[in-house]
Amino acid sequence: MTTDTNMKSPEAAAVPPSGPAPVNKRVPRGHKRLLTRRDRITLGFMAGVPTVLHVALVWVTALASIALAFTSWDGIGFDSIKWVGLDNFQQLFSDNPQFWPAVEHNVIWFVVLILVPTPFGLFLAVQLDKKIRFSRVYQTAFFLPVVVSLAVTGFVWQLVYNPDTGLINSLIGANKPGHYIDWIGDPHLNLWAVLIAASWRHTGYMMILYLAGLKGVDPSLREASSLDGANEWQTFKNVIFPTLRPTNTVVLVVTIIEALRAFDLVFVFNKGAQGTELLSILITNNIIGESSRIGYGSAIAVVLLVISLVVIIPYLISTFRKERSA
Repeated sequence: MTTDTNMKSPEAAAVPPSGPAPVNKRVPRGHKRLLTRRDRITLGFMAGVPTVLHVALVWVTALASIALAFTSWDGIGFDSIKWVGLDNFQQLFSDNPQFWPAVEHNVIWFVVLILVPTPFGLFLAVQLDKKIRFSRVYQTAFFLPVVVSLAVTGFVWQLVYNPDTGLINSLIGANKPGHYIDWIGDPHLNLWAVLIAASWRHTGYMMILYLAGLKGVDPSLREASSLDGANEWQTFKNVIFPTLRPTNTVVLVVTIIEALRAFDLVFVFNKGAQGTELLSILITNNIIGESSRIGYGSAIAVVLLVISLVVIIPYLISTFRKERSA
């Protein structure tokens, strides 16, 4: 009987081939990568420093202002802090002749901003949304006052309102002796003069907000309205403007905040004197003025904080409810 010499015995087949042993490769599980110690330190530094600064400069100072509102302190040494309870608030509401005019001026500030620059900003946004020629140039020109610092804006408008060489008095012929119009010094005019400057800046802000809202409107709504025979005004009133409800809410909140925190323009104009009193000006004058009354100034700041929260909290609640329902 013959055997096939090419066939191998089981013992020979069990012998591993000569050469380097095969390496068992691990199959990676996903793309998970452990952070090194250096990565953890870097992330901790990047997240920790802003958090510490935010807590120290916002929350700690806010809570300290609330606590100091019930004390009397001249700012020199912590030993001079005295607990006075509600005396600061009682004095503020009853004995301060500038408080209620300041509240009234803040309310006027809000009413003017919501009635004048807000509709004008909406009008500009609607026109620019039509994709007219040089629309980018117009957007830049109208938004430029928002980018410029409020202090710089105040200095520019001071030149415009200058009694001798100002633009307005020169145009109306009121820059001659005996015919001067003191736009900044006259208590019956200076608040409205500042509001014109504030409205000039606020218009560009509203334009950008409404323009962003108009960009999110579904074009099919316009097409359906035109097919129904509606003109441009009817399309805007019945179709476009109702879809801008979220934008209107943001505009309302932003305008209220702008009215409450108004400070820079008035301080540059005349430091909040002679008819331009504001709550922010009263806070500054009492805390860092000649006679430092930090407790009393903090009480005014608490009042301003409460007014702000009355507006902001309902807005946040409605926003969170919409997110949950969505």
